Amino acid sequence: MTEQQIIAWLRQGDPQGMDALLGQYGPLMRYVISPILPNPQDREDCLSEAAMKVWGKIDTFDPQRGAWKSWLTALTRNTALNHARRARWGNRAEALTPDLPSPAPTPEEALLRRERQEAVRAALQKLPAKDRALLYRKYYYRQSTAQIAAELGLTERGVEGRLYRLKRRLRHVLGGELDG
Repeated sequence: MTEQQIIAWLRQGDPQGMDALLGQYGPLMRYVISPILPNPQDREDCLSEAAMKVWGKIDTFDPQRGAWKSWLTALTRNTALNHARRARWGNRAEALTPDLPSPAPTPEEALLRRERQEAVRAALQKLPAKDRALLYRKYYYRQSTAQIAAELGLTERGVEGRLYRLKRRLRHVLGGELDG
C-alpha cells in the first residue's frame, strides 16, 4: 500500500484510509507518542486522537511544503504534547474576564519570536545531519537519553556529552540567546 493511496483514501473520507493509516503508520505514531506520554492508556487515547486529527486535517497536507512522514509525525507529536498538557492541568478551564490582557503576543513579540526561530533554524542547518538528528530526537521528539543511547549504540553519558557540546556550539553561534 502506497503513501499516495492512503492519502487519497483519507481525502475521500474512505474508512479504508484510516485502517491503512493505523496499519502502516501506527508504529511510527506510537514511537513519537511514547516518550511524551508514559501511561499506556494515555498513549492509546492519544493515538486515536492523532488519527482523528489526520482524518480531519488531511486537506491541510501539502506535498509541496513537506514530506508526508514529517507532517504526520509533527501532527502526532503536537497531539501528544497537547494531551500531556491537558493531563497535567486536569482539563480545567477558567473563564476569562474582559479586564484580563490578551494572551496573544504583541506584534513586536511575534516578530522577535519569528526572528529567533529563524536564527535557530539557520544555526541548526549548519550542523552536520547526525548532530541535527540528535538534537531533534532529544528536544523535538522528547526521547529519553536512554532510548537515544540504545538506538544509536552509545552510552547515555556519551549522548549527554554530545548534547552538551552541541548546545554550547549553538549558544556560541546564536550569541548566548539559547537557554540551558
